[in-house]
Amino acid sequence: MLKRFSSSVELLPHDVVELILKRLPVKSLLRFMSVSKTWKLTIETRSFQERQLIHHSQLRGPDILFVSFGDDDDGLNTDPGRHVLDSSIAAYTLWFPTLCMSVCHGSCDGLVCLYTVYNPSVSVVVVNPATRWHHSLPLARIQQLSIEKITSGSFGSACPILGFGKDKLRGTYKPVFLYNSYGLGLDNVTTCCEVFDFSTKLWRYVRTAAPYGINFHHDPVHLDGSLYWFTYCAETKVLSFDLHTETFQVICEAPFSHVHDPHSVSMCVLDNCLCVSTSNWPTQDIWSLDSSGGNMKTWKKMCSIDLTTTLDWSGKHSLLAIAILDKNKLLLRSRGNYQPLVIHDLNTKSYELLFRPDSGVGSVCYFQTLFSPL
Repeated sequence: MLKRFSSSVELLPHDVVELILKRLPVKSLLRFMSVSKTWKLTIETRSFQERQLIHHSQLRGPDILFVSFGDDDDGLNTDPGRHVLDSSIAAYTLWFPTLCMSVCHGSCDGLVCLYTVYNPSVSVVVVNPATRWHHSLPLARIQQLSIEKITSGSFGSACPILGFGKDKLRGTYKPVFLYNSYGLGLDNVTTCCEVFDFSTKLWRYVRTAAPYGINFHHDPVHLDGSLYWFTYCAETKVLSFDLHTETFQVICEAPFSHVHDPHSVSMCVLDNCLCVSTSNWPTQDIWSLDSSGGNMKTWKKMCSIDLTTTLDWSGKHSLLAIAILDKNKLLLRSRGNYQPLVIHDLNTKSYELLFRPDSGVGSVCYFQTLFSPL
């Protein structure tokens, strides 16, 4: 089959061949790398991989990847029998043999970050589920401190949460730990920030501390070259960390005051726009950040969710917004393990249970790509 296909395109100009190849799924491209050296070199270039990602992301929305961990060394496995949920989305299951217990919020260029804090034998693992590429990172200083404190029985601060994003100017990927210094013997600064450098394969401190402590109950969100957190202060604000300049900036106040219940608020990215959610039973409001006014950023209410209609799937807990599908359908999931997916039609105000996984400790939006950080 490969020989027949390659023979049929041998006489085509190479730029036409590239146009054909970029339309193929990652699984096919991995096979076609063995057709010829020219095809292999083309598929391995960053420019081709970027075009392939752009093409597929414009055709449809992201898929959902349910991540499961375990210490059985059966090898990385992405379920080949994907679950087609509707015309614009599918769900996959990723099984990874690791002692990691958490997964970063969202993927970046098809890369997923798994991590743990309290186990000295494992730190952070970056995985490309489509190509089965994966790479383990050394322990960050915060992980070493956490292990030392829990071993001595003196650890009492919250578990730090890992962020993962991309410097959009240099094209480099950066895992980031940002954590409050209180309780770690680092009380001379408000926060500490560690960034992993794939070129040196080492963690390093960012010298400038964030102007406020962060709300450590929420995953940082990546959008357009920056990571975002909620602050922990009298009036909750949104804090950004530019992954190129490695500087912090308060971009605006959140559309709600100080967070009393950490499970009542969340942050996400919908249609390439930063969004926040707040719930006050029985209503959950989702707000999008409007940056059209330049430096004057304002929050606009996107929609309200009637939580009484989702009791069977999530109880009284708020839902986490994942993606906008077909311009008018909001994809939501419940919190915790075995997270069912729910579709909310913004026009008809209806709700539909889309998929209920039978395993998984985390889920991320996901596009299959050929990328790796190294």
